Amino acid sequence: MLDAKDLGVTLGGAGILAGVSARIEPGRVTAIVGPNGAGKSTLLTCLAGLRTPDEGDVMLDGASLAAMAGRERAKRLGYLPQESPVHWNIAVRALVALGRYPHRDGIAGESASDWLAVQQALGEMGMAAFMDRSVNSLSGGERARVLLARVLAGTPHWILADEPMAALDLAHRYALMAHLRDIAAQGVGVVIVIHDLSLAARMADDALLLDNGRLVASGPARDVLTPARLGPVFGVDFAYGTAADGQPTLVSAPRPC
Repeated sequence: MLDAKDLGVTLGGAGILAGVSARIEPGRVTAIVGPNGAGKSTLLTCLAGLRTPDEGDVMLDGASLAAMAGRERAKRLGYLPQESPVHWNIAVRALVALGRYPHRDGIAGESASDWLAVQQALGEMGMAAFMDRSVNSLSGGERARVLLARVLAGTPHWILADEPMAALDLAHRYALMAHLRDIAAQGVGVVIVIHDLSLAARMADDALLLDNGRLVASGPARDVLTPARLGPVFGVDFAYGTAADGQPTLVSAPRPC
């Protein structure tokens, strides 16, 4: 269980998060949504143990992340930032192998289990055929999948990803979300920041709705991502439509001037 308890974060005198409390369950996909500047990425870094909140605490299975050793935290929590630039020419397999670092003993090299984890992660992301390619030769979507494979290679108990679908086309967005659901079905907790509200409403199990650094609503996605809740937060009108497969979907329109 990942518990945020009354989190507060202040940067440069400005409040970024205030009084945010949420209980996030493993084995489910939880979407963090909200307009720009709502505090989504800041909350995610707090949940990943990469930022210590100015107020409150984050607990992982009853233990404070702030008191947890960095290597142990990295084994249990896999984090994918919003931007992960690669500034040197490195092979895909070598980049993904970096995800195994928390499991290595000192300066020991790559073990057989490390290599197996790298192969499995690339296979799961449909990128096994690219393992000897240079990362800098990949398209934006291919690179996004490789970076997520790096997280998967660490076999974490939790995956926390900041806008992992941002560089993907529609088909790959659906495919990635379906894959994240498969991972969650194995007992892994998946927490993502996402701007595609229709996709979140359709495929996430739970949702946290933020606005101006405060938690507006949390719970099952079907109860949080509703026109009545989203409209006041995003400043546009929402309604339920029908997707091509007959399933309900969220649609939006600007409000009259």
